[in-house]
Parts: sequence; structure tokens; C-alpha cells
Amino acid sequence: MEILTNEERKALKRQLILDGARRVFRQKGFIDVTMKDIIEECQISRGGIYLYFDSVDSIFIEVLKQRTSSKFDGIRLAVQANEPFEQLLDKYFAEHKDRLLNHVGHSMLRATYEYYYTHKTEEDHAFQQSQLQSTKQTIYEILKLGVKQGVIVDDDLDKIAENYMFVIEGLGVLAITGAVTKEQINNQIKIMKSLLPKKVNK
Repeated sequence: MEILTNEERKALKRQLILDGARRVFRQKGFIDVTMKDIIEECQISRGGIYLYFDSVDSIFIEVLKQRTSSKFDGIRLAVQANEPFEQLLDKYFAEHKDRLLNHVGHSMLRATYEYYYTHKTEEDHAFQQSQLQSTKQTIYEILKLGVKQGVIVDDDLDKIAENYMFVIEGLGVLAITGAVTKEQINNQIKIMKSLLPKKVNK
């Protein structure tokens, strides 16, 4: 049986808290979640959880950071593997479409926007901007892969990535209220693809 160091045990306990909290946020959003909810989900003592986090806010921020990091890691691995650009872009859009149509009620989306709406300090806005920039960077990395593979040209990719990010975020807000349809999502994806500066073969 492997014997864990004290630091390894702490890291496992911290991750257990974050995993449990993520489940709670997906079920209840952000506004209605209390430390008691997270404690009960993780089956940890009140004193135990406060050794790692001092508030629901601090837990939520770390959950979001992990989610953003894991999303970008997947794209980075696909880019490193030189996955075909159009295949990767289609997969990226398909994942968002599936999330918007089928998983909004059990995703972090509602909790994320509730957090942004209720937190208005400069630090909060800086955190929100960093999350948006991570989304934009993920898209940008996909587009750069298209340049590398000779499918598109390097023309205003930063602006295109930002446009994609805003459209995706906007669709997310609408999906929470149930005010977006499959056809509308498909149309927006079609428009986003039309913005790509395709390489013209002479």
C-alpha cells in the first residue's frame, strides 16, 4: 500500500472539496450555495473545510480556474497532436452546441453568471476578464492551427477569436433562460465559420 506524504494528502483533500463543490454549483447555481451545502456534499467537517478555503467565493473561483485550465489543456493537446483544423473546430462547436441544448441545467453556466452578476469589485471584473480571455485564447489556438495547416490565413485572427468568444458567451446567457433554439445555434456557428479568412489556392 502506497504511503502518501502529508502534502499529497492535503492535495487530495483539497481536490475532494473542489469536486464536491462543483457538483453542488451545478445543481444549485451560485447564489443559493452555502458552505454547509459543500460540507455535506463532501462529507467533511466544518473545521476541515476551513483549513483549505475560507468562503464559498474562494471555492467557486478555484473551481472555475480548474475548469478553464482543463478546457484549454484539451485544446492544447489537440493542437500539439496537429489534429486537422476543421475537425477540431467542428468538435469545439459541437461540444458547445451540446452543452447549450442538453446540459445547461447541470453545468457551471448558471452559477458562473450568477457569480459575475453579484460580484462587482475591480478584482471581480479582472477575474471575469481573465476567464473571457482564456476562452478567447482557446479559440485563437485553434485558429492558429488552421494557419499552420494552410487552411486559413493569419488575418485578424485575434478579432475573430474575440467575436467567437462573445457569440458563445451570448448564446450561453440565452440558453440559461431557454431562449435559444438549435436552429439559432446552427445559424450562429455558420456565420462564425463564414468569418474565417480562407486561404485561396492559386
